[in-house]
Amino acid sequence: MCGALGFFAGCASEPASVVVSAPPPPPPSATAPVVYTTPAPVPTTTTIYTDAAGRQVAVPSPVGASSIVVMQAPPAAQQEVPTPRPTANHVWVAGYWTWKSNQYQWMAGHWEVPPRAGAVFVPPRWQPEGTSWRFYEGYWD
Repeated sequence: MCGALGFFAGCASEPASVVVSAPPPPPPSATAPVVYTTPAPVPTTTTIYTDAAGRQVAVPSPVGASSIVVMQAPPAAQQEVPTPRPTANHVWVAGYWTWKSNQYQWMAGHWEVPPRAGAVFVPPRWQPEGTSWRFYEGYWD
């Protein structure tokens, strides 16, 4: 209620709205690799990879997984020596290169207990696609 007193004292109503906007980001530099995060395509083929024991394994791409596309090839995998196996239930998950903070970063290998009996770990991988590289996350199958 604003009467004559409110007129002179200033009637409190809604505060003034203020729109704060950040300046637009700078255009990408020509030397920075371009990274896209996109849904992975629905798998229509099976990828063949060689596991640590030298066996060839057919791996379907998981449906609905997201992936990263980078314009530069990943570095060669680092050589790792697994630590002693904690229990007979543990499986070694080898290290791999991932893309974080606009650069490749090494994710060290580690021991994991499979989510269920008979589960097989399908390692993450980088696949060339024309002049770019697409990353597929590892998963338990």
